[in-house]
Amino acid sequence: MPKTFNAILKNNSIQWLDQTPDINLESSVKVKITFLEEVSTSESKSNGKKMTEALNKLSKNNVYSKINPQKWQQEIRQDRLLPNRD
Repeated sequence: MPKTFNAILKNNSIQWLDQTPDINLESSVKVKITFLEEVSTSESKSNGKKMTEALNKLSKNNVYSKINPQKWQQEIRQDRLLPNRD
């Protein structure tokens, strides 16, 4: 049965965390490495491209063209009536 050892891969070197496997360092050893965390940071770093596409869709559809900004603000803020103002 294969044994599992906890390690960190950094700069193409392995740093063993718990116990070190008993291996002959003079010979080659076949290993399988499973990444436990997401490795790729390019997609998770910035969603700028996705945000740009979404904003472009909104601008093309004129989603907000039927909204009266003054009326919307009064509804959201629930302003009280002020004397001599509409």
